[in-house]
Amino acid sequence: MTRRVGIVGAAVTPFRAKWFEKTYYELAQMATREAVKDAGISIGEVDAVFYGIYNDIFERACIPEHPLQGICGMQNKFGIRISNGGATGAYTMSAAHAYVAAGRFKIALVLGVEKATDCYDFQSMSSTPEVIKTIAWSGDSFFEQQIGWSASDSYAEVVLAYMDEHPGDLKPEVTAQVSSLLSQNVRNNPYAQRQLDQVTPQEVLNSRLVVYPFRELEICVYSEGAAALILAEEETAKAIARNTGKPVVWITGVGEANEHSFAGRNQKVMSRIMSDHYGAHRAYEMAGIKDPAKAIEVVELHDAFVHQLEISCAEFGLVPLGRADALIEEGLMTPGGKYVVNPCGGLIYCGHAVGASNIMSAWSARNELIKRKLKTALVHGTGSTVAQYTACLILEHD
Repeated sequence: MTRRVGIVGAAVTPFRAKWFEKTYYELAQMATREAVKDAGISIGEVDAVFYGIYNDIFERACIPEHPLQGICGMQNKFGIRISNGGATGAYTMSAAHAYVAAGRFKIALVLGVEKATDCYDFQSMSSTPEVIKTIAWSGDSFFEQQIGWSASDSYAEVVLAYMDEHPGDLKPEVTAQVSSLLSQNVRNNPYAQRQLDQVTPQEVLNSRLVVYPFRELEICVYSEGAAALILAEEETAKAIARNTGKPVVWITGVGEANEHSFAGRNQKVMSRIMSDHYGAHRAYEMAGIKDPAKAIEVVELHDAFVHQLEISCAEFGLVPLGRADALIEEGLMTPGGKYVVNPCGGLIYCGHAVGASNIMSAWSARNELIKRKLKTALVHGTGSTVAQYTACLILEHD
């Protein structure tokens, strides 16, 4: 019998461009400590831990999860590490949900951590080029990497194909307004890397071009930080909620999809993010959602790039394909609009500590559902070459 699973605790560390004074061990400890505190339990009551760590090179270790087991108080218990590109956090939540729903464990810790900017490039005397080179190892090392593949130009391939298919959509003035709105949202997130970086649409349009059509203020920033959730099966979750006085936010739907990583006929459809479409609609089916445009209220999605945010919302069925600009032009994500989109500031303004990012999104979605007394949220992670991987979760607040 499949058990109902809920989130009963959540925490994040501050996301920073650089944690000089903390190792990834310590960041993991910080998030774990605060998550169990939020759930009103001890670490000894947790049965299993699911680690979301994207990149071994960031942590300078081939098995970066192994020292965390004892340090976080989970010695002699189940522990497993998940790595699915930018979707690592979402897939980690999916895996933990499956184990708890199956009855293997009553309480599980979901822990994402990353020290991305520990990488350093001595030629440029900065961390960014080394981070980009490290991420390039996610692409095809025989062909793509050798011709300068990067995450930005990988996503740009999809966006440009979408713009060819829908030439009236993703207008520069609209993508600039989306970025500006996210920068306003982040003011309310004290854990964000760029909490005080409010920008105007004109400032976005005037920022430097990175890879066409992406401008500097339309792309995510790499971060260091950790995020953690405590998941529990139904009876345990209800008992914890009675003790803490905090409502359970239930995970009612989970869906995933991984596309082909290469473009070409009958393989990757370049003008679509089919992984987003399939992942979201599988989550809707599990949650019993017939019309996502009516059901979804909070959207915490993986906005590696503003243009991808818009396309993802179309793939989710929240706006029509080819009319993603309706998010702004029809006021759907503006203050007081139909959808609350990335209230934490998203990966662009809160930051992108890759393995922790989607877990941070779930932390934010849970907070928003409780604070605003809303019912349903969609949490999303995507990643790898040309947005290959996707995992989506539906969160519901009774």
